Amino acid sequence: MQIILILMKPFKFLVSLLLIPLLLLTSAFAADSQAVPKKVLLVVRMEGKSLPIDQKIQQHLASRGYVVTLHSQYAPVDAAQDTDLVILSSTVRSRDLLGAYRNVTAPMLTWESDLLDDMGMTAKRADTDFGKVEKERYVWLVNAPHPLAAGLPAGALNVYEKPAAMNWGKPGLGAATIATVYGQPDKAVIFGYEKGATMDYESLAPARRVMFFLDNETFTNLSPSGLKLFDAAVDWAMGSH
Repeated sequence: MQIILILMKPFKFLVSLLLIPLLLLTSAFAADSQAVPKKVLLVVRMEGKSLPIDQKIQQHLASRGYVVTLHSQYAPVDAAQDTDLVILSSTVRSRDLLGAYRNVTAPMLTWESDLLDDMGMTAKRADTDFGKVEKERYVWLVNAPHPLAAGLPAGALNVYEKPAAMNWGKPGLGAATIATVYGQPDKAVIFGYEKGATMDYESLAPARRVMFFLDNETFTNLSPSGLKLFDAAVDWAMGSH
């Protein structure tokens, strides 16, 4: 009997070792299943004709597990204090919004070039420091290793199914420039600032700030590569990478 008990001790020890990873995996799964979904505040012009496109963006982000609230540009900015990411759609009336969200400490993503100067993300000269190209299909990916590049290779990249408008800006020295208008390297269509980075002149980014190239109704025109870049912009801005 004593011999049996002695032989059983190593067996019990081995079983314990095998159970530890299983218990850790179970605990991790339980913690993940209880994770609170990230919240996105999508600021739009509710009265605009492009609202259905903003709603499609909302649906897409919801399908990725985010809780997305459509927020009128005329509603209080205070709602940004309780969110993980603020998105400023280009459907807003920029002359009414201006720099209302400039100092918000939540991460921010926009594709409205007319807001870039108001947000301190570029200098102030229209068509020189920010603007729009009317018909383009390709971008030039210049910073492939960066998470904002979505793992895509450097070089010419087809981001739209058919030629359409792209917003661009000329970022400050503190930015990571990811892509430019094809053939126009001075016009960045995807760039981002880390929190604390110098943006235009002496403006410091209160949190991550990202510019993307969409226009009012081009989200549904994104190619598969364009959609990957969009998702990467959302994830990086929010701090998921």
